[in-house]
Amino acid sequence: MTEYTTVSIPKDLADRVEGTIEGTSFSSTSDLVRFLLRSIVIQHQQEGELTEAEFEEITDQLRELGYID
Repeated sequence: MTEYTTVSIPKDLADRVEGTIEGTSFSSTSDLVRFLLRSIVIQHQQEGELTEAEFEEITDQLRELGYID
C-alpha cells in the first residue's frame, strides 16, 4: 500500500488550480501536483543534476501556469 503525506499550498492557489484543471484528465489538485512533481523528478533523474538555468526554467513555467507565485 502506498503511503501519503500532506503538502500545503495557499487556498487561493488551490482555487486557481481547481479552475485550471476543469475539463482535463486531472480529477483533483493532488493529481496535478503529483504529475508535476513526478515530471520534475523524472527529468532530474534522467538528466542528472538540474542546473540553475533548468531550475529557473521549470520555475518560470510553473509560475506562468499559475501554480506558484
